[in-house]
Amino acid sequence: MTHQQHFQVSTRGRGTYDITRRIAEVVQASGIRTGTCHVFVQHTSASLILCENADPTVREDLDAFLTRLVPDGDPLFDHTAEGPDDMPAHIRAIWTKMDLTLPVSDGRCALGTWQGVYLYEHRAQGHERRVLVTVQGAA
Repeated sequence: MTHQQHFQVSTRGRGTYDITRRIAEVVQASGIRTGTCHVFVQHTSASLILCENADPTVREDLDAFLTRLVPDGDPLFDHTAEGPDDMPAHIRAIWTKMDLTLPVSDGRCALGTWQGVYLYEHRAQGHERRVLVTVQGAA
């Protein structure tokens, strides 16, 4: 059995946005009890992360680390069509991945106690991001 659904995430600019609940709603609507949930963000300058959900400084530290590694406006980059954060956003998204696969058990994502799923916006300006969720398994 397969169920597929998408949703939009409005971002306010660079940072992480908790989408755990929205993914859980798709899994519940699927009626699948045991299987997998594949989550994919359909953009090249945003990504998905499975991260600590209790202390937001974990995600802030991750962003600070990636910003140090790939700073906006680095003269190394030729791809600046949409501004100085354009190429750095692509690199950050590639490093952190545009998809996640989560186990489904007892009709819900089998996340650990301190795990949450976040859309990670890598651009300085806000965007509308489309997330596609595919749930496969047995009812």
